[in-house]
Amino acid sequence: MTYRLGVDVGGTFTDLLLLDQKNGSFWRHKTPSTPHDSSEGILNGLGAICEKAGITPADIEYFLHGTTVATNAVLEGKGSRVGLVVTEGYGQVMQIARSFVPGGLAGWIVWPKPEPLAALEDTVEIAGRMDAQGREIRPIDEAGIRAALEKLKAQGVEALTVSLMNGYLNGAHEKRVAELAAEIMPDVPISLSHLVLPEMQEYERTLTTVANAAVRPVVGKYVRNLRDNLRSGGMAGSLSLLRSDGGLMSSEKSEEHPVALLMSGPAGGVTGALWVGKNSGIRNILTLDVGGTSTDVALIENLEARRVRTTEVGHLSVRASALDVKTVGAGGGSIAYVPELTGALRVGPQSAGAVPGPVAYGKGGKLPTVTDANVVLGYLPENLLGGTFKLDREGAKAAVQTIADKLGIGLMEAARGIIDIVNENMFGALRMISVQQGYDPRHFAVMGFGGAGPLHVNAVAKLMGSWPAVSPVSPGVLCALGDATTRMRTETARSFSKRFSETEEAEVIALLEEMAAQTRTELTAEGIAEGDVTVQFELDVRYEGQAFEVPLSISPEALKSDGLAGVKARFDTEHERLFTFNMDTEHELVNLRAVALGPLLELEALRLPEGNGDPIEAKVRDHELWFNGAMAPAAIYDRAKLRAGDVIPGPAIVTEMDSTTLIEGDCVGTVDAVGNILINLA
Repeated sequence: MTYRLGVDVGGTFTDLLLLDQKNGSFWRHKTPSTPHDSSEGILNGLGAICEKAGITPADIEYFLHGTTVATNAVLEGKGSRVGLVVTEGYGQVMQIARSFVPGGLAGWIVWPKPEPLAALEDTVEIAGRMDAQGREIRPIDEAGIRAALEKLKAQGVEALTVSLMNGYLNGAHEKRVAELAAEIMPDVPISLSHLVLPEMQEYERTLTTVANAAVRPVVGKYVRNLRDNLRSGGMAGSLSLLRSDGGLMSSEKSEEHPVALLMSGPAGGVTGALWVGKNSGIRNILTLDVGGTSTDVALIENLEARRVRTTEVGHLSVRASALDVKTVGAGGGSIAYVPELTGALRVGPQSAGAVPGPVAYGKGGKLPTVTDANVVLGYLPENLLGGTFKLDREGAKAAVQTIADKLGIGLMEAARGIIDIVNENMFGALRMISVQQGYDPRHFAVMGFGGAGPLHVNAVAKLMGSWPAVSPVSPGVLCALGDATTRMRTETARSFSKRFSETEEAEVIALLEEMAAQTRTELTAEGIAEGDVTVQFELDVRYEGQAFEVPLSISPEALKSDGLAGVKARFDTEHERLFTFNMDTEHELVNLRAVALGPLLELEALRLPEGNGDPIEAKVRDHELWFNGAMAPAAIYDRAKLRAGDVIPGPAIVTEMDSTTLIEGDCVGTVDAVGNILINLA
């Protein structure tokens, strides 16, 4: 058993990438997603990819999976009905929230407040109280707790959250409530705030634990169903899911802690880009993951993906580590339209999705999309998925013509207008994670992947001034590659909340080492050898009086050698980069975290045979496409036949099974040693 299988379930396609751990060879497959039950599409793909590789599912040692099940449950409001147990006097914690209203100055007039994940009628208060040091000042009333739990049971709650005041310092009361709940409602999953998020700020702790409870039954059912189907299909290897922070967690752990999966889908692309960057020597990358419905962007600096401490899904913002991925409603299926009121062309965020899809797919779609515009302009040749998928160019032309007629312009101008607008939307998202975070995009490459990323990456790189524009090997299944090549990760947190001047260095290090031992044990319990586990520390620091803190990652060795003075200096540097100023006030240490990581997959990417620089052997045919306001002669190349060192002058199109790369007329693409196409200005 030497194979790893990465599986990424998207809205339109399910991508699979099978990797031989011995020699680095891989097989890839795309199969239509089955939204009613994702595991159906996965099993279809599993059979097909094993057949391609000439193996059986029993040969797969690791099944590694990025999923949007938790995300979709939140976005579609399909989470379970959650009962919430809080301390007496705090029943309104979810309703009061943070009193922050998004939007402009009139947001408070027009903003409909979202329904909390735990309704007020499903919230019960119980007696008992811990103080701010975690000491019991009022015992709990067991008779009152039983009555409250019986009430929730009668109301039909499907999951239970227990979040008591100062529970993060001492979880004894929460544990006792859980014991009673297990007696009274044995089939209801229970989430305790001191286990899910042992940090101060009761609203964030409660919200995160409620979100965990809301998606637990949905994720649990999905994971158990998938595991059973894989086992009955003959796969005996381990099943792990991708966390929002780009690490892996066992399927059993994901059933208990699904709040860590809310950004699982987009995280796969970032971990795939890290793998590509490591193998091709590109250390600073802006990722551009363009799917059917949306575009996800992230920033990688020095082969480290930027992480944040909040995961945002729709209006929900929970406290859980995640890769800093921003999403905009701009994808291949985004619908172009001209509103009556303004008469100006708009693209997205509405999407044609997988069904009915773009008009060019011939599946009943009637509205013009970004994909249709790409087909009309000649950027997307008529054959996709290696010739197995024919596009309806005439249908696409007729759809885009409706936009041209409304705007009173030509067909090609309308199509190019659609592409320009969607590129600007992607550009805006990339500015959010680079310029607005204090990074200069000119110091980064842009890597385009997902089904449509390589079609747009050249144009977006021009807007950003970020070169080269990179089309990686197998861009359409890069998320699945990321799932297959990342490593196990787990973390634990603790609130500390002391000024640096009052803090003993030895106390901080002792606490972190105790937490590190806990995370190490979690990974060794998953079968990872003690010597293969590495530990990192994270400290949240702020100036005294600030409401928000800056997370800093630091190795145990650096913390011991540089001490808290080193942490202070690093915080000042980061604060100045983010906000352009520093303050003279005291520094405060807010939260501590220990992160344990499993072994990295040490595997070289397959190197391409050397070419002579001329891609003529890979040329499929001559072609015409729209460039700079006119049709221009171009060529279509087959990516499988390109060699290292081949230079492709634009305009050109490079086709492969899972994606299409566009090289614009004033640019040139060079194939690197491992098969990435690096596009630069000519």
